Amino acid sequence: MALVAQKLSNEELLQQIEFYNEKIELFKGEVRKVFVGQNEVLNATIVSLLARGHILLEGAPGLAKTLLVMTIAKTVRNAKFQRIQFTPDLLPADITGITAYDPNKGFYVVKGPVFANFLLADEINRAPPKVQSAMLSVMQERQVVIGKEIFNLEEPFFVMATQNPVEQQGTYPLPEAQVDRFLFKVFVYYPTKEEELIILDRNTTIHQFDSYEIVPVLEKEDFPKMQELVKQIHASDEIKKYIVDIVDATRNPDNYGIEYGRYIAWGGSPRANIALYISAKAHAFLERRTYVLPEDVRKVAHNVLRHRIILNYEGKAIDLNTDTIIDEILRKVEVP
Repeated sequence: MALVAQKLSNEELLQQIEFYNEKIELFKGEVRKVFVGQNEVLNATIVSLLARGHILLEGAPGLAKTLLVMTIAKTVRNAKFQRIQFTPDLLPADITGITAYDPNKGFYVVKGPVFANFLLADEINRAPPKVQSAMLSVMQERQVVIGKEIFNLEEPFFVMATQNPVEQQGTYPLPEAQVDRFLFKVFVYYPTKEEELIILDRNTTIHQFDSYEIVPVLEKEDFPKMQELVKQIHASDEIKKYIVDIVDATRNPDNYGIEYGRYIAWGGSPRANIALYISAKAHAFLERRTYVLPEDVRKVAHNVLRHRIILNYEGKAIDLNTDTIIDEILRKVEVP
């Protein structure tokens, strides 16, 4: 759905931000009926939705990644949820769709599972490169080509892809250029013992999913509206320079005295600047502000940059975490 952006006054923008944040609080409450803990993952998911991006989750199996996307879809009226379990024998047509033939009605299109509002791409690194490329192309273009026809995907279109860091045998790691298509990469960690006690009582092995009585509190039309509001949040020239400096520090670390810079093979692309910019605006939206602060940039920096900094051989040899490099960059790049 294409919206014509209407420039709002600061007061009008603040009123709209307050209005939709009340809806988001209701949304969080519904998700929390099922999804326990993992505040970082939930907040990153909301920021990705507001920024019209997609998210890559990395974590061990059994950490409720599927449950999260299913629950989000339930909170949105008439939203469609699909899950694709990626396997080595999957073909691009299995996810996008095919042109079929029936003697009675001739050729017709059978749409694949990508035609959804909320899509879980489970263990995406188990699919061969051709399938990964097709999936990431759909994510970027938000349209599907089947035969000679082009289909635009309905908004919202949000992909949460997962990969399992434990098992590497029989996997096809996503190329760096393709991982760059994800707005965020987020690590999913084990819950605390207190959270696990709650999980024991709420788990879907004992309870039917419908028994949680998830109430739709958002409309599909709310997402394009919120995304347009996010674009209108003000970012000063100083904030823009701060964003550019942070990304430049991943490419030219010596200019900023980044000691861990010697382990960087490649820094963030221009897409990293754009991702930091829109994500910081989305974070400011959730903080109910009409302007971006340096703290907004810092809050989203790890999720934006951790998969966009490519380590050299030496960095991989010592098993360096890119989050450590980002920590140093945020310490040493001058804050406006």
